[in-house]
Amino acid sequence: MLTILAALTPVILVIACGYLIARTGLITGEQWRGVEKLAYFVLFPAVLFRTISQADFASFPTLNMGGALLASILCMAAVLMIIRTAIERIWGITPARFTSIFQGTLRWNAMIALAIADNVAGDLGLAMLAVAMVFMIPVLNVVSILVLSRYASGTAPSGAKILKDLVTNPFIVSIGAGVVFNISGLALPLVIDDTLEIFSRAALPIGIVCVGAGLDLGSLRRPGPALTLGTFLRPLVMPLLAFGFATLFGVSGPALVIVIIASSVPCASNSYLLARQMGGDAKLMAEIITLQTLAATVTIPAALLIFT
Repeated sequence: MLTILAALTPVILVIACGYLIARTGLITGEQWRGVEKLAYFVLFPAVLFRTISQADFASFPTLNMGGALLASILCMAAVLMIIRTAIERIWGITPARFTSIFQGTLRWNAMIALAIADNVAGDLGLAMLAVAMVFMIPVLNVVSILVLSRYASGTAPSGAKILKDLVTNPFIVSIGAGVVFNISGLALPLVIDDTLEIFSRAALPIGIVCVGAGLDLGSLRRPGPALTLGTFLRPLVMPLLAFGFATLFGVSGPALVIVIIASSVPCASNSYLLARQMGGDAKLMAEIITLQTLAATVTIPAALLIFT
């Protein structure tokens, strides 16, 4: 327990610092957008490429991990679709609000996950989490867009647009490039490796500071069924499903830790942008992201303690 808390506490404190920096006005709104783009398009791709290009995939159960995570996602998505009519009828949750519950339950914040994985398991943890991204990011993007296009009032993007978004996603591109380089058997030139290492050292703190800056405590209204479901289904149910499927697929040790981290971190902040663009309930989405991130200070240590 103390080891888990020691690994998570720095991440939580950096998130808090990001929130305070944003509220003091030291960095303004548009400046934050630039910092976020730097982290998303440059720094984190550098981490992922360097980690994957040097990873020894034979040292951990790549396919088993991916299978457990995909099974968890698809199972939870199916459950949400099954209960959709019931929660709309019982609590008056509109289809647009359901899409925010759906995203809040399934999507994950890779920046927080990377920071925790690095603290808990070092380079091996980063490599395994990068592998998890390969399996999770495309599926989560597609199912979220499909649900929003069906139940929200916005205009659904075309299949070509969805495909373009996936193949130009900087995380997927950097992971793919890392895999190709890894398979080639080549070694990164020392000067390139050192350069990427500098980027890597900057990526995690800057990314986590941005997470804190994005929190909007003022957006939280009186909790209702939609906010409660959207906030707590993910941290309470997803780690349980992930643990069950990981056990079924024979995933254990550090790989199990990474599976639980990927399943218990809060919802991705870009879920808000997708909700706003496609006619979902963006306000509810912002509330879910904020409340989940606050709750994660308790729920992530609890999930790691219980399931690992």
